[in-house]
Parts: sequence; C-alpha cells; structure tokens
Amino acid sequence: MAPLLGIYTGRPLAEQAAEHIVKYIMEKELGDGDKLPNEFELAQSIGVGRSTIREAIKILVSRNVVEIRRGAGTFVAEQMGVADDPLGLAFVKDKTSLAMDLLNVRLMLEPEIARMAARNGDRESARKLEQQCDKVEEIIRSGENHMQEDIVFHKMIAALSGNVVVEKLVPVIHSSIALFIDVTNGALRQETIKTHREIVDCIKGGDEEGAKWAMEMHLLYNRMSIKEAKRKSEKEGDDYGIDQSESPRTGTGT
Repeated sequence: MAPLLGIYTGRPLAEQAAEHIVKYIMEKELGDGDKLPNEFELAQSIGVGRSTIREAIKILVSRNVVEIRRGAGTFVAEQMGVADDPLGLAFVKDKTSLAMDLLNVRLMLEPEIARMAARNGDRESARKLEQQCDKVEEIIRSGENHMQEDIVFHKMIAALSGNVVVEKLVPVIHSSIALFIDVTNGALRQETIKTHREIVDCIKGGDEEGAKWAMEMHLLYNRMSIKEAKRKSEKEGDDYGIDQSESPRTGTGT
C-alpha cells in the first residue's frame, strides 16, 4: 500500500486509510474470513498513526467490510460491503405482507437464476449443491428449523449462475427473509424436499427449462402457503379487533 503521509485531499485521514485498506483487500484477493495485518503493520504500511487505523477500521466495520473478533484480530466480513438489512425491511410493520412482497420479487428472479445455474454450473459445484440439498432434507425430516441451511442452498444456486450481481443480490433478499419467523409454520416440508430435489437434478443434468420450472413451482408452493397464513391472520384480526399493521413479526421460509 502506498503511504498517505504528505498527501492532502481534503478528506479525513481515516477515510483515506479505510480506502487504502479496501484496496489492500482487493489486491490481495482476500475473501470472507481472511485475516488482515495487525494494527501496527497497517499503520506502518499506510504511513499513518495507529489511532487513524482504529478509526479506519471502525468505518469499515460500519460498512460490513471487516469484522473484529476479540482476541483474534480483524477479518474480512461475510458478504463484504453488504449491510445486514440494506433494504430497510426491518421497519416494515406488516411482516406477513412483506413476506408476500419478497416472495413475488423472488418469483421474478430465481427461476431465471436456476436456469442460469443449469447452464453455467460446473460438476463439482453441482455435487456440493446436492450435498446441501441432502443436509436441508435431513434437517426437515428431523423436525428442526431448516431456514438457515435453506438460505445456503439458494445462495449456492445463485453462485452457480455465474453472475456476480445475482450472487450478491439473492443473499440480500434471503437475509431480509431471515429477519422474521416462518409464517408457514413448517407446512411445506414435503413440498420443499421434492422441489429442492427436482431443482438439483435439473441443474446437475444441465436441464435449463426444467430448473426454471422446478424453482418456480418451489416458490409458488411458498406463495400459496403465505396467502393462506395471511388469510388466517386477517381472520383472527377481525375476530379479535386487531390492527394487522401492528401484528407480531412473522416471515417465510425459502
């Protein structure tokens, strides 16, 4: 990294140092979980004081570029540069309606993403996707909550698409879904198993149209279940005089 000392740009030194650290991450091709040099080493290489490095690290933590692990050091954050809730969906009151809106967005995107995955995915990645499918199925059959591993399954399909924007976008949608609990109450366990397996089989076989329609069927099952949950919620609200906009936090599986 080129030193900053003696350079004046009118911007705070900590901001410039943060920019240099990002450049270092890119140049070294560091990924999720990779460790950065310590505070002293960064200060020396950039040519600033350690207090400036501390401020720069705080800036990068706030932007989800790095994370600090106490006693271990500073590491590249997962989903580098993507905030936990970039769409601000945590502030939407009606979570059941939000679940439906998110599902409708996914219907616009994910069938085509599955098609791209069938076209562009390599054999080894498809094998790992199948293993993840097995893992989700095992969790479902055990009766435990499969949401997080289900999200990983869909992230892997996005990665198989070969489109870097898609790979960044889909986790944003799914992390938003994970803000609230499953409104379907596990009603789609068997449907999830069947449609996941069909999606994987089509991607492995390079069946683009099959992958697209299997993903659409998977999401349509979710959509129907959310609609049923919404109808039930509205009926219960009418029965008890509850304002649905203030209903408890709810959500959907994937």
